[in-house]
Amino acid sequence: MSYKYFLPDTNGAKLEKETENNSLIIIGANGSGKTHLGVWIEKSDFSMTYRIGAQRSLKFGKYINQKSYEQSTQELLYGNTTYKNNHDNKYDWDGTKANYITTLQNDYETVLSAILALQTNQQANYISDCKKHELEGTPHNNVPKMVLDKIYEIWHSIFPHRNICIEDGKVIGVMEKENSKFTYSGYEMSDGERVALYLICQALCVPKNKIVIIDEPEIHLHPSIINRLWKALENERTDCLFIYITHDTQFASNHTNSDKIWVRSFDGQLWDYEFVENSELPEQLLLTIMGNRKPVLFVEGTNNSYDVQLYQFLYPDYYIIPCGSCSTVITNTKAMNNNPQLHNLKCYGLIDRDYRSDFEIEKYKEQNIFTINVAEVENLFLVQEIVEIIAIHMGKNSNDVFEKVKKYIIQTRFKNQIDHQICNSIVAEIKYKLSTADLNQKTDKGIIGELDNLFDSINFDEIKNEKSIIFHKALADEDYSSILKIFNEKNISNSVGRFFGIDNSEYCKLVIALLHSEKSQEIKNSLLKYMPVLENDN
Repeated sequence: MSYKYFLPDTNGAKLEKETENNSLIIIGANGSGKTHLGVWIEKSDFSMTYRIGAQRSLKFGKYINQKSYEQSTQELLYGNTTYKNNHDNKYDWDGTKANYITTLQNDYETVLSAILALQTNQQANYISDCKKHELEGTPHNNVPKMVLDKIYEIWHSIFPHRNICIEDGKVIGVMEKENSKFTYSGYEMSDGERVALYLICQALCVPKNKIVIIDEPEIHLHPSIINRLWKALENERTDCLFIYITHDTQFASNHTNSDKIWVRSFDGQLWDYEFVENSELPEQLLLTIMGNRKPVLFVEGTNNSYDVQLYQFLYPDYYIIPCGSCSTVITNTKAMNNNPQLHNLKCYGLIDRDYRSDFEIEKYKEQNIFTINVAEVENLFLVQEIVEIIAIHMGKNSNDVFEKVKKYIIQTRFKNQIDHQICNSIVAEIKYKLSTADLNQKTDKGIIGELDNLFDSINFDEIKNEKSIIFHKALADEDYSSILKIFNEKNISNSVGRFFGIDNSEYCKLVIALLHSEKSQEIKNSLLKYMPVLENDN
């Protein structure tokens, strides 16, 4: 089955689109014009569209007004039973365009009336069919699943420990707990329950073959149930096309098998938008990046890691995205720079130096992937300039403290681990060389030849000798800065607090805290000496 809808072209004229999915997501940042686009789609064909605004009143009375099916349906679609050329009367509207878009949609009782009328209509049709068969002396069909049955089924799928009942003109909630149950009035339900019932009823009572536009489908709903709810409604109403308007990248990415449109901007008349195509990047990440106007910097770590806390401070003009591992930084940077949809954004990767050779570091630069000038981000807390700043802050003699820290790092930690560090460095070099193999050969012979050449180029003794010279020279010279470039030991920065008169675990936290003090610029200038200059900063 295919679904047709309209979008504005670059001149604002109607452009017919077609999709085989019964859901379309329009996503963009706040203020990008998403809601205006939804209204444009609604107004492009009032007879085929039905829009559920973002501002929804969740209030309804104790009893549901019972109306005829025709009356309730007309009021649902148009706000009245007479004027049907637009949807103005669905809203508390004073005639201005802005209020038509953003005003409160106060139609909960209308929706409930429409559901009751639809149920009554379905029951009447079934009874009429049964009577016809009885007069003809033929067996009649079993009772079909009606709209209330569908509501209860969908409700129970998202609230498994709660039920709902609509009977005698009332909405009743039912909670089951420890082999007992108690009921409560529908108007006493939580906001999440009321909005879920509202949306379920809206989707199920809309007449057939409509385009249903939902602005901010995630409001008041817990992330764990949003996609389950809308997928259940899409599966129930396969005759309808659901168009969601959202800024929630998690909702958009989790809602698979949907066409997606990213809205960049709206100038009051025309929109700048594009369809989101498949990408090597995870879709939520792709959507997040598309809504960003800064150059992107992928880094290691998580949202609360030292990487992110330091890099947000050192690179304020970049949109920092933590990726966890260095391999993910590398993968995402390459994927983004190869994505034509993101051609307007500069993208860089920033990784720890680890055990990388100068050759490897230079090769990564060609792909906009840069390394810091210490082995790991934790070593930035140990550079001489930072040690001296913190010593002075704590009222200590900076030279004395630095010499103690230096001796501890070199003689107690690095010297005792040097063989282990050399071994890790050798392994890292061999792994890198293996990763450079071009295995995209078309024949077995070509693959074997590539591997043979690669293995021939790896000389273990030569690599071991080269790494040993580097590490032992740094130790012999007691070259502190060189040792911080090659010494990979994450916990070492959490072992020097005692030299400053504080708990070891508090040292890094103190440096982070001082990033937001009067020492901010001094710390920034000190750290930037060990950070790469990205192309965008030149």
